[in-house]
Amino acid sequence: MAVKRPEGNFPYVSTDPWSEKLAEAIKNTCELEGVTPPPRTAIVEGLGTALGDTEIKKLVVSQRTMKVLATSAYRVVKAGDDKVLLLTCHVHGAGVAPWDLNDRTASFWTPPSPEATERVKALVDAEFKLEEARKAAKQAEKAREARRRSVDDDTYAAAELAAAEDKYRVTTSRVTEAQRERDALLSSLGNRRPRPVVKSAEEDGRAMAALVLAPQPREVAVHLQRYAVENLRRAGRGRGYDLVESLVAAGQLSRGMCVLQQWQFQDPAGQTPKSWRMVAVTANNRALARLDIFGLQVEHLVTGMPQSLYPQPRESTDSELLLHNQREVLNRISYSLNEALAAEGTDREHPAHRAGRIAEVPTEVVVGCSNPAALEHLLRALNVDDHLRGIQPYDEDARLIALFAILVDAYATEGLLVPALADTFPEARGADRLNADGVRSALTANGPLAPLSPLLPPGEEISLVTLRDVALRSITALVFPDLPAAPPKSGQRQVRDTGRYWPIVRGALQEPAWSQTGAKTAAARTKLWSAAVAQLSMHRANILSATGLFATADTKEGARQDPRSLKDLFLGAQAGDATAWAALVQRMVPNLIHAPEPLITPGQGSEAGGQRKGERRSPANAVAALKMAYKQEAPNVTRELLLAFAKAVLEHPDATETPEVSDGTRLICYGEQTWSEENRSTIVPGMILAPDTDGQPTALVVDKAWFDELFPPIWGSAFQNGSGRNAVTGTIGSADQADDDRSNDDTSRAAGGVAADPRAQLGALRKELPARIELVEGGYERAVQAADALLSDFETARRLRDDLGEDPLPADQRIEWMEKLTKARGAAEASISALSQVEALILQL
Repeated sequence: MAVKRPEGNFPYVSTDPWSEKLAEAIKNTCELEGVTPPPRTAIVEGLGTALGDTEIKKLVVSQRTMKVLATSAYRVVKAGDDKVLLLTCHVHGAGVAPWDLNDRTASFWTPPSPEATERVKALVDAEFKLEEARKAAKQAEKAREARRRSVDDDTYAAAELAAAEDKYRVTTSRVTEAQRERDALLSSLGNRRPRPVVKSAEEDGRAMAALVLAPQPREVAVHLQRYAVENLRRAGRGRGYDLVESLVAAGQLSRGMCVLQQWQFQDPAGQTPKSWRMVAVTANNRALARLDIFGLQVEHLVTGMPQSLYPQPRESTDSELLLHNQREVLNRISYSLNEALAAEGTDREHPAHRAGRIAEVPTEVVVGCSNPAALEHLLRALNVDDHLRGIQPYDEDARLIALFAILVDAYATEGLLVPALADTFPEARGADRLNADGVRSALTANGPLAPLSPLLPPGEEISLVTLRDVALRSITALVFPDLPAAPPKSGQRQVRDTGRYWPIVRGALQEPAWSQTGAKTAAARTKLWSAAVAQLSMHRANILSATGLFATADTKEGARQDPRSLKDLFLGAQAGDATAWAALVQRMVPNLIHAPEPLITPGQGSEAGGQRKGERRSPANAVAALKMAYKQEAPNVTRELLLAFAKAVLEHPDATETPEVSDGTRLICYGEQTWSEENRSTIVPGMILAPDTDGQPTALVVDKAWFDELFPPIWGSAFQNGSGRNAVTGTIGSADQADDDRSNDDTSRAAGGVAADPRAQLGALRKELPARIELVEGGYERAVQAADALLSDFETARRLRDDLGEDPLPADQRIEWMEKLTKARGAAEASISALSQVEALILQL
């Protein structure tokens, strides 16, 4: 016999027929508005199962022969060139889960990667083993204490007590080992978790207006949900009032925004169960607070609610049974709370009373989008905009990350994102093939770096190292755009041309006029740059570690980056080019900051007060000392060591294995050699081995003590006092200027007596000449490719002129082009003569 459900404040969600009617109405309305709807199953399983029948009846109307949404039930929002259709409705108060990708918690996540995902799986197993070890240790401790309290004093009792003591020691050691293993995995993840990978849902090969998470084990999904909730609570502690009590007293007064998202779970049997749920794009804290009031955990909505939490009448409880159907979960909650509300004597602190004002909450659900492929990014932008206008304070890192995303969007909106990067990479193999959406996701660490590969020069290997270098240079160019050169002074008032890109930065970051740019603007822009590049690293350090690396001149005139690739910079540094090493150091700076053992840390006060306060060192001093090491005469610093160190630093963010030495020696951090073994740092992937003077790795791990000892602060002070802005920042305007500086450097070395010993000079040249040959070879290869491309373009132009019957070019223009090509051919012939002489000299070495 069917039991009538108690009536009350808490709604019972819709039946399947009404969910199907809602799906049909949404599909038809999206067709009329010209947007793409979510998959039908997403609406039926994720949205329809959180709405009551009476609510759906308000939303759906009949128009001619089809079901559509009522005109008052939806609205269309424009975001740039994209449109989003939002369904305005009231959903069950417990039917929305917080979104993992909340922008307030962006700084708590690391870039997604397969290696990091595998480490999370290992971390879940390690935490399970640690919990089991702690339980065993607790049981062993109870058994030991029981034997100690025993009144027996015979030999058998003494043997039992000794056995209990031994068991307790064994279980305690297992706890220590399990905890060290767990801590090592946490350290290898940078004490963060990789951001969940989400993409647009697809139906029949077509992108739809919903999101899908990558498949993951159920245990990993629970772990990441709990981690997301923990950080969401941490980010919400700055709120000036108690959100839970506010919802209990007044309910939810404003609408939040939700999107449909699918979870995919990997079972040991090889099956992949799927579940659709609504997640809160905005109002994440309110969604979490509502679940707290209902007494639910986030994973109860995603991976299943225990049946014992809200059992039905006359139903035996099973603590291991999980309910996955959202309709059943929400109906059970409503049934239980309505029954408790109707009963007399129910405690006022019972969820039936406390959740009365949030039984149903106003919500806007994304049910259509004109560009579903960019839905995730669009929702992030809406979330950022909503939060920046709010009163709750941002975490500084998260706020800066949000501002950088706004800056990238501003470039994209103006159609200047690709041109700005093309200007930064003049030798790119195919800047015209850049995908703006892919580049935007890559620079904001919301997608892979592969879309940046067209910016690499021809001949440069496509790898994570080179792509990260391109991303760093791109971020620098967008935050510190170059301005056109200032015209010569004429004695009259002149208006400075700020170019195409600086106005975008000023508008997005709301900066003052160019003429008012000063030290405060430079410091704020440097912090923004630091937060942006930190997103690319697994181990994220303090963003203030970049303070002072960019000055007012960089903010006003642009960073003026060296255009050479990593390969050319390494060859240049090997060939004796000090400017190449300075530019290489500048490329290394983010990896020196964001490492398992940070080598550049925030400034610790005045360096002048070092004798009174202890040694002080600013980030700019550390960078300058590393550049000075290339010229400094020191027996323990060689170019082989510097180049090996630079190579290891640039590669360490991609390390997936713990470093090892060939002889199996136990690795120790350089500054911890005198420490006890239990206090030493755990060696994790990403740490690098200190090279010796020949560039070969040793058994010591590089840390700040090694860096400060090898590159002392006094070198940085000497370098800064004797150099201008470019020397400090390592920014060079062009490769020609770099060649001129290299020639001047060689001359000054000879004149200053640095290489006065002929034998030492010969040895240095023999080390540098192979790299210089490779540089010349690469230059000729690029010149040949440019000549071939020029020939192909002229042949195409001639053919098109013949086909179209166009008039020939004016004679003066043809003469001008001929003169330029004749001059270039003459230079090439002269260089051939020089190369022939070099070939003869090689035989005499």
